[in-house]
Amino acid sequence: MNNQRTRIVVLASGKGSNLQAIIDQIKTGSLNVEIAAVVSDVEDAFALSRAEKEKIPREFVNPKNFPDRQAYDDELVRIVRHYRPHLLVLAGFMRILTKSFVDQFESRIINIHPSLLPKYKGLNTHQRVLDANEKFHGATVHFVVPELDAGPVIVQAEVEVKSDDTSLSLQNRVHSCEHVIYPMAIQWYSENRLEIFDRKVLLDGKESPDQFIQCYSNGNSCGNCCQMY
Repeated sequence: MNNQRTRIVVLASGKGSNLQAIIDQIKTGSLNVEIAAVVSDVEDAFALSRAEKEKIPREFVNPKNFPDRQAYDDELVRIVRHYRPHLLVLAGFMRILTKSFVDQFESRIINIHPSLLPKYKGLNTHQRVLDANEKFHGATVHFVVPELDAGPVIVQAEVEVKSDDTSLSLQNRVHSCEHVIYPMAIQWYSENRLEIFDRKVLLDGKESPDQFIQCYSNGNSCGNCCQMY
């Protein structure tokens, strides 16, 4: 990236709490990137309001205006390319991207998923974890490939499942860790510290224990809850 500040485009469909975590880390100086734009498929997504507050360019791309997924993604490619990003960050973007879209930005799209992949791909992960009586749950940042939630893992955070957990309480603790590891992964990318080799992500040229952390948060705010193994 030739020492140029990393430009990211964030795609979001909902509240944008991970977007806010990225904005907050940029403000503190611990994340050295520029948000070039926030793009949503939902007109009243609060993520767009967060972007407006920070004077970040924002775009709403209405799926109803397109005959199929491919046409929608073709327009999404056009809009994203306009902002010249180095990296696309999916932050609660609830559309499955077509293969042609992913191929346009190969190895330049990352996503955060609320489970310890490869376990519990798809939706409703918190309740599924509870139903399966799992002892641990967490979040995964990964590169995006055409197959759903199947890309190489960048970093994971683990939380213990408590006996009195509900889907909501578990979700809140996982969100707390997401807000730590997503900016972390973006910063690693901006520093050219990540590479994909044999479908695995290497940090500084090797598989690193820094890519798995344990989160001790009990509430909605993480702070320094995460510790490296």
